[in-house]
Amino acid sequence: MESTVASAPKPGTLKRFASYYKPHIGLFLTDMACALFISAVDIVYPLISRHVLYDILGAETPRYGPFFVLMGLCFLMYVLRTGATYVVTYLGHSLGVAIEADMRRDAFSHLQKLGFSFYDRSRTGKLLSRCTNDLFDVTELAHHGPEDVFISVVTFLGAFIAMLFIEWRLAIVLILSVPIMMGFVMHLRRHMSMTSRRVKEGTAIINADIESSISGARVAKAFTNEDYEVEKFEKGNSIYIKYKRAYYKTMGMFHAGMEFFTSIMNVLVLTASGFLMMQKRMDFTTLVVFLLYVSSFTTPIRKLAQFSEQYAMGMAGFKRFTELLETEPEIQDSPGAVELENVRGDIEFDHISFGYGAANGHNLRGDKVLRDLSLSIKAGETVALVGPSGGGKTTICHLLPRFYEVDSGVIRVDGHDIRDVTLASLRRNIGIVQQDVFLFAASVKDNIRYGRIDATDEEIVRAAIAAEIHEDIMKMPDGYDTIVGERGITLSGGQKQRVSIARIFLKNPPILILDEATSALDSATEARITAAFERLSRGRTTLVIAHRLSTVRNADKIAVIDEQGIVEMGSHEELLKIDGEYKKLHDAQNSFYLIK
Repeated sequence: MESTVASAPKPGTLKRFASYYKPHIGLFLTDMACALFISAVDIVYPLISRHVLYDILGAETPRYGPFFVLMGLCFLMYVLRTGATYVVTYLGHSLGVAIEADMRRDAFSHLQKLGFSFYDRSRTGKLLSRCTNDLFDVTELAHHGPEDVFISVVTFLGAFIAMLFIEWRLAIVLILSVPIMMGFVMHLRRHMSMTSRRVKEGTAIINADIESSISGARVAKAFTNEDYEVEKFEKGNSIYIKYKRAYYKTMGMFHAGMEFFTSIMNVLVLTASGFLMMQKRMDFTTLVVFLLYVSSFTTPIRKLAQFSEQYAMGMAGFKRFTELLETEPEIQDSPGAVELENVRGDIEFDHISFGYGAANGHNLRGDKVLRDLSLSIKAGETVALVGPSGGGKTTICHLLPRFYEVDSGVIRVDGHDIRDVTLASLRRNIGIVQQDVFLFAASVKDNIRYGRIDATDEEIVRAAIAAEIHEDIMKMPDGYDTIVGERGITLSGGQKQRVSIARIFLKNPPILILDEATSALDSATEARITAAFERLSRGRTTLVIAHRLSTVRNADKIAVIDEQGIVEMGSHEELLKIDGEYKKLHDAQNSFYLIK
C-alpha cells in the first residue's frame, strides 16, 4: 500500500502533546496540586503581611499572641512550601522523563514499521537526532510547561485581585502595561520557534556527519583522508553555529526586553504611588504591601516569558518528532490481508515491472530495473539468478518479501498475491542471507538467535554446526558469549557470513533467498557451506544470486538476467549447450581462474 493512500486526519499538535500525559495522570495531578499550593503561599503571604502591619504592629498596644501565631503559621507555610517544591522538582522531572521515554518508544516503534525506501533516503544520524536530542527539550517542556503556566496564571490573577483591593489605581497602572509586554513576547516567540527549529536541523546534520565519519573511520584512514573528514565536518558545524547564533540573538532581544518591562513596572508603581502619596490619597504602609505584590505580579510574568522560550524549543523538537510519526510506511498490510500459512513454496513473478524512482524513495531518473519480467518457480526448486551487475537480480529478491512494491504486475506465493497476505506472515516464511552481512553489537549467540528469538541454546549450537561456524566459535575467548563488536568488526568476513547463515538454519523457512551468501568464504569453507545449503534446500524453494557459477551448477534452473530481463533459462548443462550468454560467463570465469 503506497504512502499516497489517504489516512485518518492527524490530531492537533497540542492535542497530541497533551495525550502523552494520560498514562501518567496521577503524577501530573500530584505535581499540579503541589504547584497550586506554592502559588497559594505566594499570594497569601503579602495578605498576612498587610494584616500584621495594619492590625497588629499598627495597634496602640502590643498583641504578642496573634503576632507569633501568624509568624508560626508563616513558618509552617514555608516549610510545607519547601516540601511542595521538592515534590514539584522530583516528580515533575520524573513526569517529563516518563513522557520523553513514551515518545522515544513511539518513535522507535514507528521506525520499525517504515520500509526500505524510507531508510534509502534517510541518514542514520538525523534519525538518531530525532529520537534523542529533539526530545530533550520536550522533556523540559512536558515538566515545566503546564506547571509554570498553571502557577503563573494563578499567581498573576491572585496577585492582581489582591492589588485591586489594596490600591486599585496602582493595579490598573500595572495591568495596562501587560498587553504591550505580551505583544512583544508573542512577536519574538515566532522568531524563536523558527530559529530553534533550525538549531535542531543543524544538530541533526552534525549527528549525521559524526555517524558517517565514525562508521567510515577505517576507510578514511586507509585513504589518509582524515583532514578531509574534519573539513567536511566543519561545514556542518558552521551551519550549526550560524543557526545557534541566530537563536541566541533572538533570545538576547527577548530577555533584554523582558528585563526592561518587568523593571519598568517598579518605576511605574513608584511614580504613581508617589503622586498619590503627595496628594495624601495613599499611605506608606499601603505602598510597602503593594510592593510585595509587585514581586508576586512580575514573577509569573518572568516565568511565562521563560515558558515562551521553553515552548519554542520544546515544540520545535515535538514537531520534528510528529513529522516522523506521520511518515506513513510505503508498504502496509492491505485491508483484509490474510495470514500466509502452510507454505509449499510455489512462486510466480507475473509480468512485473519495477524502478527505483521517487515513489520508492530514490532520487534517480526512475528508469525501470525490471520490465515485464515473468518467472515461475515450483515448490522445492532451486533457481539461480546470474548475469552482469545491475540486471536486477537482487531487486527480484527484494520484491518477493515486499521490501519494495512492484510498479506493475503480480507476485504470487502458493497462488496468493503477496499484497493480499500480511507482511509478517510473508516474511516469516522467507529466509534471507545477504551479501552485506549486518551483525549487532551483541554476543555470537544473540546474533544467531536473531533467526528465531525463542530458540534454545541447543538449537543455536545445531544451527552453528550446520553453518560450519561452531568450531570457530568455540575457539573464541568466551565461546558463544563472545561480543562481536560494532557490525561484527571482531569477526572475519567469512565468520560474519557464516553467523548470518546460521540464522537461516535456525529460522528454517520454506523459502530461501541466498544473495551471494558464500561470497566471503574461502574455497574449502565455500564447498562445505554449499553442501550444507544443498541439504537445507531439499524440499524448500530456493532463490540463489551468484556471480561464481561454480556455486550454482547444481541448481534446478539457472536464469541469466541482464538489462533486457531473462535472456536464458535452463540447467547448467542445457545452458552450456546453447552457447549463449551463460556459456560466455562460464568460459570467462574459467579463463580467469586458469590465469590466476
